[in-house]
Amino acid sequence: MNNNIFVSLVVVIALSIGACNAPEQSSSQSEAPTLMVDAAAISKIDSTLKGFVAAGDIAGVSALVFERDQEVYFNAFGYADRENQIPMDRNTIVKIYSMTKPVTGVALMTLWEEQQFELDDSLAQYVPEFANMQVYTGVDESGKVTTEPAHRPITVRDITRHTAGFLNNNQVPGLSEMLQQANTRGYENTLTQMAENLAGIPLWFHPGEQWEYGLCVDVQALMVERISGQPFDQYLREHVLDPLGMTETRYYVPEADRGRFAAAYERSEDGVLSRTPDEEAHSFNYNQWPLKPGGYGLTATIDDYMRFARMLAGKGALEDVTILQPETVELMATNHLSDSVTERSWLPSKGQVGFGIDFAVRLRPPASEDEKFGVVGEFFWDGAASTMFWVDPENELTAVLFVQLRPFDQIGLHKGFREAVYSSYIARRE
Repeated sequence: MNNNIFVSLVVVIALSIGACNAPEQSSSQSEAPTLMVDAAAISKIDSTLKGFVAAGDIAGVSALVFERDQEVYFNAFGYADRENQIPMDRNTIVKIYSMTKPVTGVALMTLWEEQQFELDDSLAQYVPEFANMQVYTGVDESGKVTTEPAHRPITVRDITRHTAGFLNNNQVPGLSEMLQQANTRGYENTLTQMAENLAGIPLWFHPGEQWEYGLCVDVQALMVERISGQPFDQYLREHVLDPLGMTETRYYVPEADRGRFAAAYERSEDGVLSRTPDEEAHSFNYNQWPLKPGGYGLTATIDDYMRFARMLAGKGALEDVTILQPETVELMATNHLSDSVTERSWLPSKGQVGFGIDFAVRLRPPASEDEKFGVVGEFFWDGAASTMFWVDPENELTAVLFVQLRPFDQIGLHKGFREAVYSSYIARRE
């Protein structure tokens, strides 16, 4: 046989054997994975949000969801301004209240990455006003507050997880009156004046022993000022907001944009919505006050805040911009509360969670159907006007919900929205 023919036959036989033995490509390998927020979930989100508006529980609402860094849901229902019939829309500006806190935490952690501080450093190294703190022990027979020296200094970690000991309660005899007189939240204060006023009040408990929400993140903002040498709002703008393209996330809303500023609504116990006068509701954001708090005060559009959430889902990066390293985001989204911290105020109302650096962190699945649904490993926070967001790393999902309703969600809006977003996911698991 001709050698060339023989070689050709060998090659053909080898290829034939290889083709026969090659594994078949499964349909799951050739098809894109199914999105969690599918058509059924979209319909469920729509009907859920429409229902709250139709019931008169809220004036208006908008929601935005990204999955695998692609927009999978946006819609808006009802009114940003019910009295003037201005619809809730994508460019509506809302007060995000405590959803300011995670933004501040990111700003602080950019300095941590530069090795400007360690989490277990004494806070007084950077804010000396908080050296040698006293801790409340009660009141004596004459009604005077009694104290003892703090068992240990407040650390930076304490102010990132709300275990510093700062009072945020109007029912502690003697101490609550001191807090009120100190005017720690006065808009005319600088952050330094806020700290001076706060440091003049005894701590409610020893640092690290309890979880109590409060002014910790405003102190974080002051730390950013002290370390960076820049006003906090300027540092925030240069190192977080502008790089992410969050141009409409700000403290002061100029007059030209106030037509897009959502009205604030108060819901009475009998379910009646009443509008808070704009001059009262927006007094902070209508004026250029000295105070630029880290714990509240920012306004945003839903797309702006989603850019922040997507950066976190992207482990510190969005598009071609890097704000934090992946390890830093992971640290922020890790529980920093030890089991010894048993007094946690209302944090357990958020579900099976711990607390990281300015986020709640879900540790376990919901223990009952009464709890809001969530996936282990997610991190999230919300705001006083019932806004909320979360990042779900397992499903590569981020969600932002905007509404302007006080008191904080007493109508089950967050539970309903979460269950709608995950409705198809839950159905597939059952």
